[in-house]
Amino acid sequence: MAERERSQTPPFGGVFVAHARIMTADDMGRAILRMAHEIIERNHGLDGLVVVGLQTGGVPVAERLVEALEDIEGTRPPLGCLDVALYRDDIGIRPVVPEAATELPADIDNSLVVLVDDVLFTGRTIRAAMDAVCDYGRPRSVQLAVMIDRGHRELPIRPDYVGKNLPTRRDEVVDVHPLGVDLGSVEK
Repeated sequence: MAERERSQTPPFGGVFVAHARIMTADDMGRAILRMAHEIIERNHGLDGLVVVGLQTGGVPVAERLVEALEDIEGTRPPLGCLDVALYRDDIGIRPVVPEAATELPADIDNSLVVLVDDVLFTGRTIRAAMDAVCDYGRPRSVQLAVMIDRGHRELPIRPDYVGKNLPTRRDEVVDVHPLGVDLGSVEK
């Protein structure tokens, strides 16, 4: 769970308490490398590919994914970041935070856009991201890469590339950070 969401989600300012380490930093590195290979294989290289990390948790995962793609192919695909706060269907409930900016490569028309997020849960953030991307251009295709797919989908959205499938209870919280992935809860 990104710091922005943690600080603004009830209980406001709650503390994340980890109960289990699900992935170590090395596990995450292997998952990112595997996803990079899958992206290259599925798309026959990196031609026309743009990687877009969702603010705030997807951006560090996207940065690592771009580095892995560059290490494998020798070319660095364009990297952007996208804040979907104004596109969400719960905009009145969740805060809009100004430090999470959108910065996309100049032109995404006819590009293959790979959206990257840390955790896929209900699918609502991804729906908002697809709406936002289409406001910036008309990509040829949109694919989805996530570090953790925890289930509980409320919309018919399925990731193309997954670091780890992690079935959870709805009340559990998944925290993706540089040292790994933790499963726990947010407590007052």
